[in-house]
Amino acid sequence: MPKAPADYQTRYPIDFGDIDATVQQTVVQLYGADGVKSRGILYMPPNRTPRTAVFMAHPRGDFFQHYSIPYWVEAGFAAFAQNTRYLNNDSMMLHENLLIDLAAGIRFLREERGFDHIVMLGNSGGGSLFAYYDAEARKPKGSRAAAPPGGGPPDLNNFELPPADAFIVLAAHPGQGKVLMGSLDPAVVDEHDPLASDSALDMYDERNGFKSPPAESRYDREWLRQYRASQRARVARIDAIARRHIEEARNGRAASRADGFAAQPAEYRNFIQRRMMAPRIMLVYRTLANPNYHDLTLEPSERVLGSIFAARPDLFNYHAFGLGHVVTPDAWLSTWSGLSSYANLERNLPQVTVPTLVVGANADQDIFLSDVRTEFELSGASDKRLEFIEGADHFMRAGGTKAQADPRPRLMNLLTEWTRERFPA
Repeated sequence: MPKAPADYQTRYPIDFGDIDATVQQTVVQLYGADGVKSRGILYMPPNRTPRTAVFMAHPRGDFFQHYSIPYWVEAGFAAFAQNTRYLNNDSMMLHENLLIDLAAGIRFLREERGFDHIVMLGNSGGGSLFAYYDAEARKPKGSRAAAPPGGGPPDLNNFELPPADAFIVLAAHPGQGKVLMGSLDPAVVDEHDPLASDSALDMYDERNGFKSPPAESRYDREWLRQYRASQRARVARIDAIARRHIEEARNGRAASRADGFAAQPAEYRNFIQRRMMAPRIMLVYRTLANPNYHDLTLEPSERVLGSIFAARPDLFNYHAFGLGHVVTPDAWLSTWSGLSSYANLERNLPQVTVPTLVVGANADQDIFLSDVRTEFELSGASDKRLEFIEGADHFMRAGGTKAQADPRPRLMNLLTEWTRERFPA
């Protein structure tokens, strides 16, 4: 079996490097109740059939080789990693469709493989995803989300959403929209021009306290209050743009169904039919501007300067790659809007009552210690526990100002023992 390079954790921070060749690996084709396909890999320990499966997924990330998998299997559990229909594609992502994918995964584990217990592992963006799923799954049909925030299908009341048995919230952010709202650059004054800027709201302007790395920046607290309010205002402006585009497409569909449409001139019919397809793609510039990246007196922790996305957010803020840069209006509202998306922990965690373990990384550069504590407080579980891993970055690698030996064995000892205390492997 080929060996992973020594620096694989740096190059592939989510993946494990190697796994015992005796581990059973089964590739699974999953079909949601709406007919859309996703895929999974079921990892099983050799020579035994576990009763408990740990289920991990991310809205768009590839979790097929999640670093936790070898530890789960070695501890005697099954591990199931699912990649959703939106793998590596957040531009059209509706979180409501993702719940249909997760339902297919749980159905497979329960009905086809016969596992007695399923533990949801919500790592990073998977935390808000699984919390949304479980919150909706516990509601009776008729009280679930009837549509995504932008309208249209799916209506979650029309689908079976089988519940799981426990929830691990691992280095999870408050929701993709919430985390983006915290890093959205409020200095942008023209959504069509990435360089048009209000210097008074620019965190990368030295007049506002910025210092180029490796120096630390210092931001005035009153200025920060204005900055955060302006971030929220920019999200509201983009929401309004998205809703306007959706309404235009809705008007096109209504016009196409109007009496006499077929008798209209071809030029008009073509225009309306093309318009109803909503060919609007939104560009959202400058999404890496969280003052916490450069001022370490904000949200004190073991972290160092920068973001999990870039060591130099001040430069990467202008890069073509980034969170939520290219989105449809529906995807913006469902996934990336901190004001409109339903996929956030504040909304959903109070409704998740299964045993819950909340774990944070002390050197995480994007999920802060207060986020993790808030998640614990929000949890609706009576059986809940809060833990922090020292010397660990977001990916549970050694990092930060108190970096130690590989934190993953410490983390996984915690996770496997917590799970074993509740469910037999």
